[in-house]
This record gives sequence, structure tokens and C-alpha cells, in this order.
Amino acid sequence: MSKTTSPVSPPYPTSSRPVQDAPPRSRRFACMMYEGVLLFGVVFLAAYLFDTLTQSKHALMLRHARQLVLFVAIGVYFFLCWRRSGQTLPMKAWDMRLVGADGLPARTGQLLMRYVLMWVLPLFAALGIWGLSALTGWASVDLLIVAAPFMNFIPTFFTPGRQFAHDLISGTRLIHVPPPVKISKNP
Repeated sequence: MSKTTSPVSPPYPTSSRPVQDAPPRSRRFACMMYEGVLLFGVVFLAAYLFDTLTQSKHALMLRHARQLVLFVAIGVYFFLCWRRSGQTLPMKAWDMRLVGADGLPARTGQLLMRYVLMWVLPLFAALGIWGLSALTGWASVDLLIVAAPFMNFIPTFFTPGRQFAHDLISGTRLIHVPPPVKISKNP
């Protein structure tokens, strides 16, 4: 019996395969938008459970504990998705996968480091916006906060392979994964 090769690629690239390109910025941007929709549900559920368990009556009550719970809830969502298949649902929809720098599945430490580091640039941007608002006295400057998450894209113009800075530091990378080829059974 001869061994046949399958036209469907394995779930993760092997180290003997050529290095795959990063997804285009437009796909990563679209993936972030889709991710935001799903994260709304994750945040809503975590905040609801937190408020129910602590009997919080308004958002400023136990604010720092709530922020920590939400940070952990979002982290658990990403970690479980990345650990299982290297993809969240939006990453599957936009044909991208998170792998280690060697092309194999990312290790636990790399995933945790990536999650923590992906907050750095947006938080610095938020701090800058807060400072600009305080300096100018214009409360409308606070509206620029919606741009803070996209600060992660700035390094992609200067880094090798158009990777995010947090990916380079954590030893991970995003790759484009073409959808599997469907083989029809009827000739």
C-alpha cells in the first residue's frame, strides 16, 4: 500500500516548510475589528459575573478589581484559543495563525508574554491622550482613545516581516494560512 500525500496542509507549519508571510495589515485590521465584537461578549459576561458576585451597584465600585478581572478574562479567551489551534475565530475567518518564530506551535510562556506585551503600546497611547487632554483642557481630546489599540500597527512598518513588536519580543509571529483545498468526490 503506497502512502499518498494529502493536499490539505497540516494545522501548523513544520520547521522544514518555508517561512510564511505575515498577513497583510488590512486583514489584521479587519481581524481586530471582528475580535472586538467577540470581546464585547467576553467582557460583558465577565463584568456581569463580577458585579453579581461582588454586588457592585455601579462601574466605579471596585473599579481596579473589575479591571483586573477583565484583563484576566480577556487573557484567558486569547490564551485558550491560541493554545488550542493558534487561532481565534476571527483569525480563522481571516486566514491567519499565531505560531512560534520557528513555525511550530507557540509555547505557553510565549503566549502569556505576547498577551501582556500587546497592551504596552495602546496603554502608552492612552496615557499620552490623557496627558494631552489634561494639558489642553479639552475634554474632546479624550475621543482619540479609540485610536489607542491601533498603535500596535506602527512597528509593522519598521519590523522584519511586518510583524508586531510584541510578536518579535515574545518569539511568536502571525502567518497567513490559505484556506484548505476542498476535494470533490465526484469526478
